Amino acid sequence: MRIGVMIGPEKGDSGRKLERMLRDIEWAESAGMDTAWIPQIPTDFDALITIAAMGLRTSRIELGTAVVPLQAQHPVALARQALSAHAAAGGRLALGVGPSHHWIVRDMLGLPYEKPAAYSRDYLDVLNAALRGTGSVDVENDTFTVHNPLDLGPVAPVPVLIAALGPVMLRIAGERTDGTVLWMADERAIEHHVVPKISKAAADAGRPAPRIVAGLPVCLCAASEVAEAKARANRILGEAEVSPNYQRLLEQGDARDIGDLCIAGDEEAIAAGLRRYAEAGATDLSIRLLPIGDDRDSLVASKRRTREMIAELARELR
Repeated sequence: MRIGVMIGPEKGDSGRKLERMLRDIEWAESAGMDTAWIPQIPTDFDALITIAAMGLRTSRIELGTAVVPLQAQHPVALARQALSAHAAAGGRLALGVGPSHHWIVRDMLGLPYEKPAAYSRDYLDVLNAALRGTGSVDVENDTFTVHNPLDLGPVAPVPVLIAALGPVMLRIAGERTDGTVLWMADERAIEHHVVPKISKAAADAGRPAPRIVAGLPVCLCAASEVAEAKARANRILGEAEVSPNYQRLLEQGDARDIGDLCIAGDEEAIAAGLRRYAEAGATDLSIRLLPIGDDRDSLVASKRRTREMIAELARELR
């Protein structure tokens, strides 16, 4: 199982924020992490441009987006941007994309949010064709009519993963991509909902077994602080629960909110929690470091303790 960490978003002005993220990616590579996942937040940095900058400061670690909303740009434009970031990173990009949510696409961007699964299928037709190599991208389907020359070729194959929460999206992920990037999925939802559906779709399409990237918050703390960690997860990460997409995914498992998904406790408790995800079928973990504390210094110290412990566990779990 690959162990990765989320990097960003960060508070503060753009210059200091970027420098902190670059220091974090340098730490992640030096600590031996397999992947760093860069969230695409509506109010923050562009994930692919951030990855291009990170690619110039690293040499080994895989750099993934988690995830780029499909509706925000044309698939050819996204392919050009991804191929550029992929080249800057020396062929280490994992392109995570997704149909996003109504409160981002419709309410923030003012774009239609109708039939997101059908839109994703048509979008992938164009995106996959554009990522394959130089030549003309010629795709006609219900959404796109594209005849676009493209001189950019990938420096290495670009793995594409798509956020897939429901049965239709999981089928699309298995048939047309290299896997899925998850959030709000507990072990039960992964084992009994995600893995069977995406794996069958991939097998039926003659594709390799898909990557299943499970995102979850983790906090190293004393047993007496577990409740505090879960409460903080709900406070700072619980906004996404308002999405019907995430609510339906939660119904597939035992968790009812992000606090339930938070793995908190000592080293033994966290190791056991990560192993449960591996046993459920997750191929990758995208760990959101969740610090606790009453002030900035204690939050920084908590984050450092958690990430050092995660790096050690990653070496043991490989």
